[in-house]
Amino acid sequence: MSARRNLKPVRNNDRVTRSLRALERTASTSRVLNLLAIQATSGHRPEHSQHPLFRNRVLNNALIIKHRLRSDDIFLFDDVRPTATKIIIPFDRSDLGLGGQSFFVGQRGWDELLREACKDTTDMVRDAATLRMIDMLPSLDPFLLREHLRRHGMRVADCYFALSAADLDQMQGFVGFEISRLIELAYRDTGRASGAHAARLVEALLSTDVDERLEPLRETLVLEGESFKEGVFSWKGFLYYKWMLNNLWPRLSEISAEIGQLVIPGVRDTDTARYLDETRKRLQAGIMVERMAVQRTLKVYDDAFEDLIENGKPQAFRAFLLRAPEMFLSLGEKVGVISHISSYWRYRFPDGRPPTAQVEEAIDIFQDFESGLSVNLPG
Repeated sequence: MSARRNLKPVRNNDRVTRSLRALERTASTSRVLNLLAIQATSGHRPEHSQHPLFRNRVLNNALIIKHRLRSDDIFLFDDVRPTATKIIIPFDRSDLGLGGQSFFVGQRGWDELLREACKDTTDMVRDAATLRMIDMLPSLDPFLLREHLRRHGMRVADCYFALSAADLDQMQGFVGFEISRLIELAYRDTGRASGAHAARLVEALLSTDVDERLEPLRETLVLEGESFKEGVFSWKGFLYYKWMLNNLWPRLSEISAEIGQLVIPGVRDTDTARYLDETRKRLQAGIMVERMAVQRTLKVYDDAFEDLIENGKPQAFRAFLLRAPEMFLSLGEKVGVISHISSYWRYRFPDGRPPTAQVEEAIDIFQDFESGLSVNLPG
């Protein structure tokens, strides 16, 4: 079967297209990397073209989505996976409502689909490798995306990652506070624990490379090579999520309540009214279930860390770091979904205004949110 027949059209009556159309002038979310918006806000900057995410100009104006696979998507893959990275190439960059073409990273024949969609017959090895790296991540959180690409030797301009210098400073402060007791433990035998060592260890944890600055920690945990490097990267992801969730939890509670208060004017038949009311309840319940699942995963880390610090037992934390890469993927998917719900809802319904949407848009938003939740609730 040719690549053309495998490229999926996304038309102007497609629910996903209508939902994404509202994102044309906004920043990305944890589930959507909006390269169109980045081009609009940063395309004039020299670094945008000097160090692009993708060298192919068509691909560098695409939308990248972390997509929960549906039953009609699964047959495209040789492996079993709950989510995939979806690429949407719009027909007209100025209007997503005109539709486009889409494919998944990793589906059968995707390299050929990539070349055809991007109208490029040249070597796209570098861009394909970048897509594979993005596909490895559970979400499109800017900090994790930036660190992951840098860790694999990819130099990409900072304008592609919507994490401000102030956000990065706040996260460094959070990490410093979180691991201050660990620093004393790691340097206890050397007698060199100090504020300077604390700053260096925080910097080391947040840097791209795992180097000799983390050697006391590696020795404490008795880990070697790639196991230590992968564990530290995933640990960094856990710390990032903990920092992000400090601000997300209050907003998520507000938004869950607003979903129940959304005003949907217009004539509706009984079935539509019932569907909307039932979907509101499912969404509110699903958000709560997802939140509890995130908290359970974070508690595994917190308990292991406390056992290391309070009891001086590295075994639990060592076991956590060995499991962290797998846990990080599951945690990232869940955090990405609830973060997307929070950021998109607040963009569409700013604070201080009663949330109001027409029937078609309300259905689009509800279906988009519900399709991302990993829980299956009765409907």
